[in-house]
Amino acid sequence: MNPTSATGAKPGLAHERTDSFLLGWDVGGAHLKAALLEPHGRLVRVVQLPCTLWTGMDQLHAAADALLATLPSAPMLHAITMTGEMADLFPDRHQGVRAIVGYLTERLQGSSSDRMQIYAGADGFIDAAMIEGHLDAIASANWIATAAWCARQIDRGILVDIGSTTTDLIPFADGRVIALGTSDAGRLDHGELAYLGVVRTPLMGMAETLPVAGRWRPAIKEYYASTADVFRLLDELDEACDVQASADNGPKSVQGSARRILRMIGQDLDPASNEAALALARWYRERLLQEIVATMHLRVSRGDVAKDAPLVGAGIGTFLIGELATRLQRRSIAIEELLCPKETDAQLRSWAAHCAPAVAVALLAHAAR
Repeated sequence: MNPTSATGAKPGLAHERTDSFLLGWDVGGAHLKAALLEPHGRLVRVVQLPCTLWTGMDQLHAAADALLATLPSAPMLHAITMTGEMADLFPDRHQGVRAIVGYLTERLQGSSSDRMQIYAGADGFIDAAMIEGHLDAIASANWIATAAWCARQIDRGILVDIGSTTTDLIPFADGRVIALGTSDAGRLDHGELAYLGVVRTPLMGMAETLPVAGRWRPAIKEYYASTADVFRLLDELDEACDVQASADNGPKSVQGSARRILRMIGQDLDPASNEAALALARWYRERLLQEIVATMHLRVSRGDVAKDAPLVGAGIGTFLIGELATRLQRRSIAIEELLCPKETDAQLRSWAAHCAPAVAVALLAHAAR
């Protein structure tokens, strides 16, 4: 499947009734995100719920129940995209797609006025009964939805979606996505995906050694802390986006984060070590930025991305976009400018940026009616 081609819809979607609400789903491995459009296409709600899918399908059941309980009693078109098939609950990605689509089909089929379409990237929107021929295209297609919508709004750019777990780096131009990778494996190879996020990345995976009191100390290879601790300690992480449990299931406080970070170097928290914890947090932040910048340099080194293509910042890590743009000598655009009218409530615009794939898949489905 080639995600660089224009992303359209299965012809049948064009005949979808236009008086129904539209709910865009982004089923992830750690969160369920959803965006609700009124029948004429106005965004009215964005929701993010914890959904630790790696622990069991009951997590998706609970999150879906909580989401659906908030919806209006009205005809509904559900547009589904996902990354949750990557969760290690499933033996492979195909089985994950089948399990997620199978559950949602069963859960949403109760009302004759509701319909469900699955987003399959360049293959468009398809019926749940047709997924067997499109499993690879459905798997982890949420980044294509976001980039495809961006490509409809501006002539060129690089989507930079910094989430809780990963960072997407997706170029687009001339109305189409020009990503080289068609899967997570391919995108890792081509510099279009960095497995770094601002909440769930374990610090033990970010460095072998750490700067401590003028020397390099080996980092302890234990899941003591995550990037949420870094950005929580630096007061950059939005509390509303901080919904995952900490590494030790302890308090998600400044003191708790400092304690967990210091465990990476075998130290305890005391009044004398507060500054050491802050210094390590700053160092891990810099490490994350450097790796994203290096990955971006790899991608643009192919020469097919215009030098004036702006970064389009999305995800809960948008607070880093300005600094990334400065380092990469590019201007930046907030993705909410491409997803929402300017008169949209400021909080709703912010959540649209945090949950961009859910909003994008809803908008694509609405445009395809």
